[in-house]
Amino acid sequence: MPELFDKHGGFRKLHSFTLATIVQIETLRFCRRFLTFDHRKTGDKFYDPKGRQYDQMTQAARSGRQNIIEGSERSSTSKDTEMKLTDVARASLSELRGDYEIFILDNGQLPWSVHSSEAKALNAISLDSAPFSDDIVHESAKHAREQRKKYAPWLDSDDAVVVANAMLIIIGRALNMLKSQIAAQGKAFEETGGFSERLTAKRIEKREKQKTEASPDCPLCGKPMRQRKSAKGNFWGCSAFPDCKGTRPM
Repeated sequence: MPELFDKHGGFRKLHSFTLATIVQIETLRFCRRFLTFDHRKTGDKFYDPKGRQYDQMTQAARSGRQNIIEGSERSSTSKDTEMKLTDVARASLSELRGDYEIFILDNGQLPWSVHSSEAKALNAISLDSAPFSDDIVHESAKHAREQRKKYAPWLDSDDAVVVANAMLIIIGRALNMLKSQIAAQGKAFEETGGFSERLTAKRIEKREKQKTEASPDCPLCGKPMRQRKSAKGNFWGCSAFPDCKGTRPM
């Protein structure tokens, strides 16, 4: 029988979490660099006097990362909650992707085609495995910064549209990873159930064990017997029934 509690945590080793960390940091940086709050539109600066888009984009980026963390931590007691929170992370990043897309369109340009050289170069980037030992938080942050360097030629561009396009592709990769995670979580739930199902199974197992601990052995096969009921009253029946039909009077 599976253990009652699943292992939880471990999110820092997920590529999706590494990308979500990069997305949150770079969204904060993007908003500070390109969403300026002047009372007029000057040059290529974005006019957002109340900072609403700034707030929505940074909150969506935060939600993407934080819900990966919370979902992973809740996995020990609720696979259902883990899947729901992972899906919330995916929804938040999808919302953020929409903001970057509109930014590009508002600047009179189109998102890069998947067949463009820029998109191909970004999609060809592979992430390194997270080599954590005992200093998890420090090493996780260091790992994210190291992986960010691979995207630096685009993220450090002075052209806001180039940065926005790079973010579209990075977010898209994170979304695909989260989709795969949800599928894997669903498969694990089908195979082993969630906490509630395993708790019920443990209770049934314990009750059955208690029934057989004080029971006599079957006179035919020697296996423990269980209490049975019939029209004539209670009796002991073999736990191997129907393979063994041994009985004893109560």
